[in-house]
Amino acid sequence: MSLITRRRALHATLSALAAATLVACGGGSGLALQPEPGEQYVPPEPPSGYTPKAIAYANKDMVSAANPLAVKAGVDILAKGGSAVDAAIAVQMVLNLVEPQSSGIGGGAFMLHYDKGASKLLAYDGRETAPAKATPDQFIGADGKPLAFLNAVDGGLSVGTPGLLRMLEAAHKAHGKLPWKDLFEPAIQLSENGFPISQRMSVSIAGSAARIKAQGEPGASYFLNADGTAKATGTLLKNPELAATFRAIAAGGADAFYKGAIAADIVAKVTQHPTNPGRLSLDDLAGYTHKVREPVCGVYRVQYRVCGMPAPSSGGIAVLQTLGILQNFDVAALKPNTLDSVHLVSEAYRLAYADRALYVADPDFVNVPQDGLVNPAYLNSRAKLIRMDQTLGSPAAGTPPGVAVALGKDTSPSLPSTSHMSIVDRNGNVVSMTTTIENGFGSLQMVRGFLLNNQLTDFSFTATDGAGKPIANSVQAGKRPRSSMAPTVIFNAATGDVEGVIGSPGGSAIIQYTAKSIIGLADWGLNVQQAINLPNFGAQTNATTSLEKGSVIDTAALRDGLKARGHTVAQTDSFTSGLHGVVFNGVRASGQTGLFARNPAAGTYAGGADPRREGIAAGNN
Repeated sequence: MSLITRRRALHATLSALAAATLVACGGGSGLALQPEPGEQYVPPEPPSGYTPKAIAYANKDMVSAANPLAVKAGVDILAKGGSAVDAAIAVQMVLNLVEPQSSGIGGGAFMLHYDKGASKLLAYDGRETAPAKATPDQFIGADGKPLAFLNAVDGGLSVGTPGLLRMLEAAHKAHGKLPWKDLFEPAIQLSENGFPISQRMSVSIAGSAARIKAQGEPGASYFLNADGTAKATGTLLKNPELAATFRAIAAGGADAFYKGAIAADIVAKVTQHPTNPGRLSLDDLAGYTHKVREPVCGVYRVQYRVCGMPAPSSGGIAVLQTLGILQNFDVAALKPNTLDSVHLVSEAYRLAYADRALYVADPDFVNVPQDGLVNPAYLNSRAKLIRMDQTLGSPAAGTPPGVAVALGKDTSPSLPSTSHMSIVDRNGNVVSMTTTIENGFGSLQMVRGFLLNNQLTDFSFTATDGAGKPIANSVQAGKRPRSSMAPTVIFNAATGDVEGVIGSPGGSAIIQYTAKSIIGLADWGLNVQQAINLPNFGAQTNATTSLEKGSVIDTAALRDGLKARGHTVAQTDSFTSGLHGVVFNGVRASGQTGLFARNPAAGTYAGGADPRREGIAAGNN
């Protein structure tokens, strides 16, 4: 099926779903992608087309998330007087049902929450943890070599202790308004009555069909037809087992998941896997605790205070490093989608990823020089390494203030099966939450209607590098694997008002997607939908610069220009970001407009959703 055909199918599916739920109105623009000969889907979450999205406006509140049914659940909760956290819980439970390949209660999440009344931003860490029986050589095979990635993923060995529900329960106790049990009702009703499989879900199932079939029941019959093919777009799918699970958690709180029969079934599924058993125990589940951390923040272009998730995520740190390096250049003058801007931003990414690979891991186990990594003077020194006529190629990590131990470089993969939601409630409270089960369909282990994560493969498979230096992100019992998730909240640096909320799925490229959108908003004067629409491109720790295939920057002139500066250019159709953002759009009580205001007469908030996925933004008026 060509990309254009898939795009039309996705557009038809979304139009029907959106019409049945709620309407987000406005105007927007999109990229022009062209089909490529011999195009193939790329796991773990294959691209499912490109559908231009309209910028959405609302006066009271707003939700931007990855599926129209999930957005409807969140908007309905807000209409009942629910808080941003209440809406996030409802959105997440529906996403668990309609986008099971990406997130759910068998995984974890990072959430930034801004309490407007208290003027306080907190970072909630619901990241999975390694079991007590985990060891540094967990992913080393009998031959003494690291396991092939999918050999490590599929089965029980990769499953970490899920953290999502404990984190959400704690956030709800602190910031919720509606009863906990009410927040599960939209997902329960959809689970029992059924929902039409979206085009993206069907494409994702097709991309992993052979692996799903190999893992057997109950996942095989849930996702696949009798002949082993993916269930088609539009198929009515019911999940009564998940409805029962949700009812138990709604009535008994997170303890119903972490203790008792559900916990016993999770452990049995993991430890009794016939070929790849894991090490999760009942004690691991019962003992899981979320963390509340201080966000990592920095000022960009004087006007903007950008805050993100601290370690163990590398996302907030790397986004701030990228922006801090670009602070030294006139990015606005370079304009978007030009050779110079693609070169410069890619060079900033290279420097940030070099540091990320060496220094960032669980701060409860290693010394992460977080303050040093985002120190303006340090980032100024890193910026001086950039030349506009030549790429850095594979830059070495720097030596930020606070480094105590020589560490080895981590090369662990970080794959893009994740989802992001941005929410603002009528009282101005904000949630920016990125949620994941890691690889597409996680570990492929299904229990009581939900999938379990494979988050342990976010650790380095080896404990030392080739030179024998310890790797910060190695496996240790109780440790949280490094992440790239970058939920972000942007403030007016002068007034302290929230200006925007944004984030994305996309594995290690989350950093690039999120930074790209902030640059679009802050430097190039784009509205939130236009910033999200910007073509994806980027680089990590080597000379390869990837361009979104068929986008406005994927031209012979730009590719040749990058090559002349030493870049190795790769064209990819798997840059499937899932950006979801909300910005303050209208006039404040003080009479001031937001920094990102573009159409104050249209509504208090403006929302955007990534055209590369099936989400929308909408709210109440």
